Amino acid sequence: MLFPVLKSAYNIYSSKERSYSYKGINVRVMPGVFHPGLFFSTKLLIEYISKYDLNDKNVLELGAGSGLISVYCAKLKANVTASDINPIAVENINQNSKLNSVIIKVIESDLFDRIETKEFDYIIINPPYFPKNPNNDEEFAWFCGNDFQYFKKLFNQIGNYVNNDSKIIMVLSEDCDIEIIKKIGEQSLFIFTKCYEQKIWGEMNYIFEISKTNIV
Repeated sequence: MLFPVLKSAYNIYSSKERSYSYKGINVRVMPGVFHPGLFFSTKLLIEYISKYDLNDKNVLELGAGSGLISVYCAKLKANVTASDINPIAVENINQNSKLNSVIIKVIESDLFDRIETKEFDYIIINPPYFPKNPNNDEEFAWFCGNDFQYFKKLFNQIGNYVNNDSKIIMVLSEDCDIEIIKKIGEQSLFIFTKCYEQKIWGEMNYIFEISKTNIV
């Protein structure tokens, strides 16, 4: 497991505001906010969604952190909503949308609790997946609860925000318990389709597209 080693170094590095650039997008990453450049997941998601035509599509990024993915989608002319449970991240997303001259609707929300019920064309998720209860706002980016509460709540709510053509795109690592996460989704009648995989630093990372099972 790379996580314990990386997380220790990450805590030191992320104690100060940092700048990061990717795909022509410049962001500032505030202390307490997930840094998109130090782990693989953000870049994998951007590379994957780059194949889609997002022009005028309604896109939601859950747990948006610094907002890099949301800014990227907004630059592709999507109508973007970005949410995060961490109020510092919400401030950071607003800051980075202005820095990159794009419009993003930013909401402080625990998953869908404060998001208006509407159907999105794309929902992009880089979830917390380590089974431990978070102790502060920063740890919500890493830990999904001892009993995977994040995923239970996610799949209980997300069906109200998609239609048959919507795409739910999620990145996961072999470092997490993918089978438990898939079983939680299946209990709410969602199925996982593995669409992409890449090994980085000896760790396999996966992109899943998740869809609602059609019951006739």
